Amino acid sequence: MTESTDPAAARPLLGPAEIRALAGQLGIRPTKTLGQNFVIDPNTIRRIVAAAQLGPDETVLEVGPGLGSLTLGLLDAAEQVVAVEIDPPLAAQLPHTVRRFRPERADRLTVLEHDALRVQQLPAEPTALVANLPYNVAVPVLLHLLGRFGSIRHGLVMVQEEVADRLAAAPGSKVYGVPSVKAAWYAEVTKAGTIGKNVFWPAPQIASGLVRLVRRDAPVADVDRDLVFTVVDAAFAQRRKTLRAALAGWAGSGAAAEEVLHTAGIDPARRGETLDVHEFARIAGAAAAAGLGAEVRGA
Repeated sequence: MTESTDPAAARPLLGPAEIRALAGQLGIRPTKTLGQNFVIDPNTIRRIVAAAQLGPDETVLEVGPGLGSLTLGLLDAAEQVVAVEIDPPLAAQLPHTVRRFRPERADRLTVLEHDALRVQQLPAEPTALVANLPYNVAVPVLLHLLGRFGSIRHGLVMVQEEVADRLAAAPGSKVYGVPSVKAAWYAEVTKAGTIGKNVFWPAPQIASGLVRLVRRDAPVADVDRDLVFTVVDAAFAQRRKTLRAALAGWAGSGAAAEEVLHTAGIDPARRGETLDVHEFARIAGAAAAAGLGAEVRGA
């Protein structure tokens, strides 16, 4: 077997000893409240960075960098990293860790102490999102960032495996639902692998999944995204009901829902779990043409 000629592959990454030493230095124990599970396996970091397919000129947005395991790997592969960290001690420590392990890359890291669910501006336009997303807020964080920062062209995120399966699910799947459709509005979403439990500290109860995202244009032009998402929420709020019944409350009546569905070319007897994002967009477009869009946006 030939050895890798990639210089980044030889650079040290944080292992179990370094992670626990940093945590002890800061007096930190991972908390369930913040969804903290720190990666302690360097090979897993290398796998994630390789799967992210980053270009050397890219600006990477990382959410929840924690003690810096993934951050170091991203700095090896990209031009710069913007790390958003909600935990003040972790945010304060990260630049010191990078200066210690990657002194030549320290000026390429920007740390923003902020809640990723509420961040509206970043110091640089990210072209990629690569993150070990906190388990308890993974989907809302992902959707917020994709919606807020259109400069993100692709990404790779690690989430609970069941969440990864939902995000990448196709219509008709048992796990297809609201996250599947809303993520598909922004990007082509595929599952890129599974990560075992033992590469984390503390080890979570279930495995994690890698989700690859490739940005695409909105499925239907000139249709309001918020209206589409409102239709999606209504359709899946009563998952087992037909669309005519599930959308009746939103549309004002079953008859009104049926009219919108017919206009959109959708059989009212279908269920929301059988529709793809393009079909939901057609329903929203038909609703807007019928005057329902303005009512929803004003609700």
